[in-house]
Amino acid sequence: MAISVQQLTKSYRVHHKEAGLRSSLRNLFARRYELVEAVKQVSFEVAQGEIVGFLGPNGAGKTTTLKCLAGLLHPNAGSAEVLGFTPHNRERAFLKQITLVMGQRNQLLWDLPAMETFLVNQAIYGVPEREFRATLQELVALLGLEPLLTKQVRKLSLGERMKCELAASLLHRPRVLFLDEPTLGLDVTAQAAIRDFLRAYNQQYAVTVLLTSHYMADVTALAKRVLVIDHGELKYDGDLHALVEQTAPYKLLRLTLQQPVDSADLTRLGEIESLNGLEVTLRVPRDATKLVMAQVLASLPVEDVMIEEPPIEQIIRDVFQHGASYA
Repeated sequence: MAISVQQLTKSYRVHHKEAGLRSSLRNLFARRYELVEAVKQVSFEVAQGEIVGFLGPNGAGKTTTLKCLAGLLHPNAGSAEVLGFTPHNRERAFLKQITLVMGQRNQLLWDLPAMETFLVNQAIYGVPEREFRATLQELVALLGLEPLLTKQVRKLSLGERMKCELAASLLHRPRVLFLDEPTLGLDVTAQAAIRDFLRAYNQQYAVTVLLTSHYMADVTALAKRVLVIDHGELKYDGDLHALVEQTAPYKLLRLTLQQPVDSADLTRLGEIESLNGLEVTLRVPRDATKLVMAQVLASLPVEDVMIEEPPIEQIIRDVFQHGASYA
């Protein structure tokens, strides 16, 4: 296994201070702390070459887990292994085989061209010149970086900067990629470009990817398996499609009618999700979809019909609200 996590636990002491001068003076002598458990006995394994989506609301423990796996944080309890190394030991051989990309953090030198950061990373990781040039040429071609290499980073758009961030993180050819919101703030075109690159890079080099994202299109496009974490606890570990079927045992029938019909005729066929003139969406049991579809075509003046899965965003919200383990 590329990644093995067993009963991983990480907690913080958080200082609480009320507003005002009186509170500031009181805190000089008696500070009030609260123990916050960011990650609670989380266990999972990821095989070499696997892409796994790591999902959860803000504050769920995703970034804390990634930082423990990258060696930035020391867990309070449990164990983590990445490529056979203990991350928080931060051995040089380990650091040369991983990378951590955070969408809200920059490693590029702001006032210099991206190429300068690439050269710095070459020196840091000790990448031989021939290997560096070959890798750089490949990344430039895959990400379309040619016109960006000599521009000051501060003059790049957010999408251009994220492409350069990815290239800088991959110049040493890591075997494990920890990606924390790599498409944060990007437009739809830039998000698609990053996803296409990651998919192609994974297929070519069989790198292991642990991906967190609030954009569900990232997860559905790249990962078949997902981990769902909430309040520091792992709620689900398994196939994304199975999670959809388990959490939402229904499908959506989107109908375009030729003429208005009575709502009672619709409720006999399924639960009305939305009704806007001649546009109707029905929620029907997953295992009865074919039967209901036949009844719809036989009893309603249908002009067009589509069968859809519920939006994955709604599925994940339902998991968070459910509050119990789906494993």
